[in-house]
Amino acid sequence: MIPGVTQRRRFSDLSEQEILALAISSEEDDARIYRTYAERLRTDYPDTAKVFQDMAGEEDRHRQRLIEKHRERFGEVIPLIRREHVSGYYARRPVWLVENLGIERIRDEAEMMERDAHAFYLKAAQRTSDAGTRKLLGDLAAAEAGHEARADTLVEKHVGEDAETREARTAHRQFVLTWVQPGLAGLMDGSVSTLAPIFATAFATQDTWTTFLVGLAASVGAGISMGFTEAASDDGQISGRGSPIKRGLASGVMTAVGGLGHALPYLIPDFWTATTIAMVVVFVELWAIAWIQKKYMETPFLRAALQVVLGGALVLGAGILIGSG
Repeated sequence: MIPGVTQRRRFSDLSEQEILALAISSEEDDARIYRTYAERLRTDYPDTAKVFQDMAGEEDRHRQRLIEKHRERFGEVIPLIRREHVSGYYARRPVWLVENLGIERIRDEAEMMERDAHAFYLKAAQRTSDAGTRKLLGDLAAAEAGHEARADTLVEKHVGEDAETREARTAHRQFVLTWVQPGLAGLMDGSVSTLAPIFATAFATQDTWTTFLVGLAASVGAGISMGFTEAASDDGQISGRGSPIKRGLASGVMTAVGGLGHALPYLIPDFWTATTIAMVVVFVELWAIAWIQKKYMETPFLRAALQVVLGGALVLGAGILIGSG
């Protein structure tokens, strides 16, 4: 069984009651996020804070309309279902990751939130057969599209970006979601998870060819597993992350590359020469991962380096210790 595939419900398997419940919880979460943004911006950008406060109020009204529709059709008891329970459903970044990055990062998040919500309501409307519910979901999709346009006004007011720049930013975001995120996850998995078996084999046997074969098998196997897991976990229709084939390919290839990077040096017959080169490659891989996180994921470089390099060093040390024993 591939890890992570069966742990969440597919959106296509949700009942109409569960779709309404999911919409209710999502509106509640988004209203809370907008109020947090408003509070964060109130001192330096009071006008923008008011916009976010109004958007939070609008999300509350959406939630009330959804609750009324649920009460009308299904009664008072609303099923507990949230974003994290649904495979492929769009996720929100934790507010604490965004709120300290300034108004440009916050308005980017606001645009993304409204775009995701708009796509969800369009999909949800297609899944319901009740005319009243379908109309409500369609109205909410239109309202979220209006919010997206309203979020765009923040760009014009505070940044002055034109349509071409906005389109370029949207294309960049799609590139990150489809290629960079799954590729980075694969590179991290391949670079770190294969360290222990490769170096344990190296120090246990001191046979470079055997070590290479173990590294090759671990890298290719991990690449296949990660590729299928990424492709099967999210069809991209609701999350907007793009084609599952592209994401699976990016994740699988980068996982294999991450492991092969420090397996290939063991084609060198001399054990210590191969091991020294492999350790240098590991060092380069880990710092490259930290740089990619900084460039594309906006993770502070020192924090990314500490997490990746420290984690990799611990796995490397474990492999050497096990192999030497």
